[in-house]
Amino acid sequence: MKEKKKWYDYLWIVSLTYLILGFFNILFAWLGLFCFFIPLVIAVGKGNKAYCNKYCGRGQLFSLIGGRFGLSRKKDVPGWMRSGCFRYGFLTFFFVMFFLMLWNTWLVFAGAKNLGTVVTLLWTFKLPWHWAYHGTLFSDGVAQFAFGFYSVMLTSTVLGLFTMILYKPRSWCVYCPMGTMTQLICKAKNVTTSQKP
Repeated sequence: MKEKKKWYDYLWIVSLTYLILGFFNILFAWLGLFCFFIPLVIAVGKGNKAYCNKYCGRGQLFSLIGGRFGLSRKKDVPGWMRSGCFRYGFLTFFFVMFFLMLWNTWLVFAGAKNLGTVVTLLWTFKLPWHWAYHGTLFSDGVAQFAFGFYSVMLTSTVLGLFTMILYKPRSWCVYCPMGTMTQLICKAKNVTTSQKP
């Protein structure tokens, strides 16, 4: 008997909508902060990876594209990609790039740098994205953060699609920085809980 779909099985629509909205208006990129804070809150509060396992719309999107639509080779992820060395290294690299993005945002807020209406794909390729910014009542720094954050989200989606094609549909989940972070939080929380009298 086919299992009945639950509301959270459709969160892939949210991920897809987010990417589309950011294409037309970059300020929607701020909504992506939910994808950062919700997994952390669940990991700290519950001590588990429920977000990754149930609520991650991006993982669902990769499952849909790679699984149902057959755009994945469905090969096992290589061992080096599963290794702690690679995952923690990628998490560190991700943090460095994230803080550089925050630094650039601060420079625009401070007036030391002009707003760059570009999306940086794979931390290297600067794509013009000026049509997605129509001005705002707030500082240009608000838009700069949106361009930077959308760059992070688009880059991780492209990496996820690439590994989805090469390996299993949800191969991105193996080295996703949020997944690695929540795993570390869960381990720390479970150690603390087990040490309580």
